[in-house]
Amino acid sequence: MRFLPVFLDVQSGVVLLVGEGDLVRAKLRLLVSAGARVRWFATDGNDDLAGVDVDAARIEFASGDPLVADLNGVVAIVCAGAGEIGTAMSSRAKALGLPVNVMDDLEHSTFIFPAIVDRGDVVVAVGTGGTSPVVARRVRERIEALLPERIGELASFIGRWRKQVHNLIPEFALRRRFWERVVDGPIGALVLAGRRDEAESALKTIGDASAFAGRLASGEAQGSVTLVGAGPGDPDLLTVKALRALQDADAIFYDELVNPDILDRARRDAERIPVGRRVGKPGIGQDAVNRLLIEAARAGKRAVRLKGGDPFIFGRGGEEVEALRQANVVYSVIPGITAGLGAAAQFEVPLTFRREALRVTFLTAHKAKDAETVDWSTLTDVEMTIVVYMGMTAAPSVRAGLLAAGRSPKTPVGVFARATRDDAAAAIGTLAELPDLVEKIAGGPAILIIGDVVAHAAPARRKELSQLASLFQVAAE
Repeated sequence: MRFLPVFLDVQSGVVLLVGEGDLVRAKLRLLVSAGARVRWFATDGNDDLAGVDVDAARIEFASGDPLVADLNGVVAIVCAGAGEIGTAMSSRAKALGLPVNVMDDLEHSTFIFPAIVDRGDVVVAVGTGGTSPVVARRVRERIEALLPERIGELASFIGRWRKQVHNLIPEFALRRRFWERVVDGPIGALVLAGRRDEAESALKTIGDASAFAGRLASGEAQGSVTLVGAGPGDPDLLTVKALRALQDADAIFYDELVNPDILDRARRDAERIPVGRRVGKPGIGQDAVNRLLIEAARAGKRAVRLKGGDPFIFGRGGEEVEALRQANVVYSVIPGITAGLGAAAQFEVPLTFRREALRVTFLTAHKAKDAETVDWSTLTDVEMTIVVYMGMTAAPSVRAGLLAAGRSPKTPVGVFARATRDDAAAAIGTLAELPDLVEKIAGGPAILIIGDVVAHAAPARRKELSQLASLFQVAAE
């Protein structure tokens, strides 16, 4: 991110506009619509406003050389269609510390114009660092379609009540929850439906603003814990409910394997606490994690326990729920896409297949001793697909256990690493080759899928086609 998104108060001074033609008139229209007072130097001498629907009273038509113009009271300089004068104005603005934009010239600009969604008091700015205005415009169009038409009215409605509610609820965190309940609840819906009078009446009938916001009888805010499945890695696989929980969270306790891009979708000022551990490295322990969650909730925080995959599939979510129950902490669970399903979808492995794979077993084999405790005799059914979590280290033991139990060494096997991420990788082979396949994928986390269905995987089909092509080439020679 080269350009930090900020909102400039153009009504606090004068914006100096330099340039000519349609480009400068488009900027003139935008600046005046934002309430700016504009001093325009038309470099071609043509300051005709014909066809430009703007308030001419806000425009000062300047003459002379803008390079020697008085800049007292100027808050920003904009050049559009100004040619070499734009470059010179940029140097002058930078020397004085004034924000300057030279249209289509990043080198000489200290700020850029984003694509704008304007809903009155709600303004959304979309930027691409100046690299692709077309992409920014396409994003803006999608946002335009998503935002309620009266979202700006909702913002102004809250603005009128903000000071009064501030006096009623001095605590910032509790006040934020008050407004969240207003925005997300019936009152906000009334405003968005154009029934502002009814919304005003509903807000006035709130007897105890602090209680409405969630303050307990003890005087403390209601805390809670939400167990959230982060999925296997791709941020776009987060559920809408998971994203909302991340946006509302005061504190996020996350596993080490959670993709940083997912954390970027959390509320910016949320506290972020790593509590997971990597293979072979010490962690703080499950009891300590449980205590941290309980302490956060009792402190009135909305805590999120963010877990890779799904909380209830080898995520120890059940243990955390038990601890929260015993502590009488309010909690909820939001499922996520588990890594086995993410890998299966990305690499096109049908975990079940009619008349071929009728059952699926999920198991974990974190270490060799984990594999030794598995009753492999129950996993020899050729119509069963086996999905092994955390099985990289124990791969030799997994192979040995299945072979000893009678599973064929030719059983198709896939090792799928970093599923759904940009650096995802797969190695396809047979059960006999399993440890060697693990070596090929350059690190985890990885899922092992064992069963005939692996032969249907996209990497397996590509491998088969490549072998056939080699045979045809040899035959041709």
